[in-house]
This record gives sequence, C-alpha cells and structure tokens, in this order.
Amino acid sequence: MERREGFEHQRLCVVPRPAVAEALAQPVTRRLVVTDAGWFPRAWGHLRARPHGAEEAVVIVCVAGVGWVDVDGVRVRVTPSTVALLPPHAPHAYGADVDDPWTIWWCHVRGSDLADLWSAMGAGRDRPVVSLRAVDRASALLDEIVSALERDQSPARLLAVSGIAWRLLTQLAVDRRLPEQGAPLERAMRYLEERVDGDIRVADLARLVGVSASHLGALFREATGGGVLAYHTGLRMARARGLLDTTALPVTEVAREVGYPDPLYFSRQFRRVHGLSPTAYRGQRKG
Repeated sequence: MERREGFEHQRLCVVPRPAVAEALAQPVTRRLVVTDAGWFPRAWGHLRARPHGAEEAVVIVCVAGVGWVDVDGVRVRVTPSTVALLPPHAPHAYGADVDDPWTIWWCHVRGSDLADLWSAMGAGRDRPVVSLRAVDRASALLDEIVSALERDQSPARLLAVSGIAWRLLTQLAVDRRLPEQGAPLERAMRYLEERVDGDIRVADLARLVGVSASHLGALFREATGGGVLAYHTGLRMARARGLLDTTALPVTEVAREVGYPDPLYFSRQFRRVHGLSPTAYRGQRKG
C-alpha cells in the first residue's frame, strides 16, 4: 500500500496545476518550473509507485537513512549523500527502507531545458542514482525551494524558485564532474595547480597518480572538455592574466613566471587562447 506523505514534521508544497500551466507558458519559467517539493524526515513506510511514469522529473536527495528507487523494473539502493534522478514518463517506484527509513529532500520539475540539464547530470534510466560531493549544498538549495513555495506560489515566486532549481541541477552536474578528494584526477589537478611554472609530461603525471596516461587523459577530457596539457595551459594563462592585470612586470618576466622561458612562444600561446597579444590584453579596460 502506498504511503505518499503524512510523516511527522514533514514539509510539503504542491503548486496548483493551473499555476504550473501558466508558468510553462511564460518566457523564463517555461524552461524550468518546480511543480512540487518537500522534506520527509525518517519517512517510515514511504512508498510511491507510478507504473506509467509522471509528467515531471523527480529529484530525491537522501541526507540520512536508506531507501530505494526502481526505474523500468531495475531497483537501486539509495544511501546518504546520493541523489536519485527519475526522468519524466519513465515507469518508476521508490520507497524507504523498512529498518532505516530515509530522510529526503525532493522536488519535481518540468520545462523545455530539462533534457539538457538531465544530460549534464549524467542521469539516465540505466543510472538513476548519482553520488554527491556536496550534499549540504544540494539540501540547502532544496530548503530554499521549499521555503519559497511555503510563502506563496505567485508567478513571481515561481520565477524565483526556477532560478534556485536551475542552480540545484547545475550543482548536481558539477558534483558529477568534479573529482572526489584523493581520486587520481583530483591529485593530478592539484599537482598541476601547484606547478603552474613548470613543465610536465603526461606519462610522468599518470605514473605519479597511479593510472595509465590514456586513462588520465580520458578523465581530464570528461571533467574539463580537454586534455591534461590543455588544462595546464589554462592554468598558466589564468596566472598570466592575473600578473598582467595586477602588476607592471614586463611581458618577458610574466612569461617566465608562468613557465615559458621563450617570451615569443608565450605570446603566441596567449594570443591563441585570448585572441590578442599580452600587451593588448593589458591595455584593455576591465571591470
């Protein structure tokens, strides 16, 4: 038997469907609108089944206890510091563990940009549960959403909540892409950040963090969109911009500070990244 709500100290907000329809017809909220949101603490007996799916996508952040989600007949365990992402129209069910029921923040969302956000989060029917690096940030944003909807569900409030929801979903996407503390990718990134002015061979860096060069390259491409050397070059260019903006160092000295003994090569690299020379960049008005 389903138990959808009725948990002690719960918080629950349901936006009237005419208000949702109106929001989906407006220029901004049609991209993303929150239709329902809440907080269920120690939700003993919680069970929800939608054999035909739902119009909305469902986001469930588990902060304590244990639960499960079932998408297309495949059940996955949900533990603290994970998020369950259930896409629209997918048959699904979810519920709390009998012995250690979950505490969850959750929301339902619709909108034209949802498919792109879902893709950025790496969510899919075959991978409905994703680990979180910053569960406190995610739960804080859901708290903001619930608190706002508890005040009212006016068009202005729904617009504000759409912004918070966008931040929530992009935060979840960032959590997926950024490496965990101590992981090979995180150690490699930290090593490069600490050696902006030095040269590095990819094979040496891979050996240092305990993976193959090809695997390290794949990790960097997934996380940053480019390879190891492109990431290191980006760090060098960021440092160069800072020196050009905040010091009077000659371009030759800036080049040396960021690991380029040949100032002409540095200038070519800088122009390739920024579209103008270091001198021209320094002369631009900023701020």
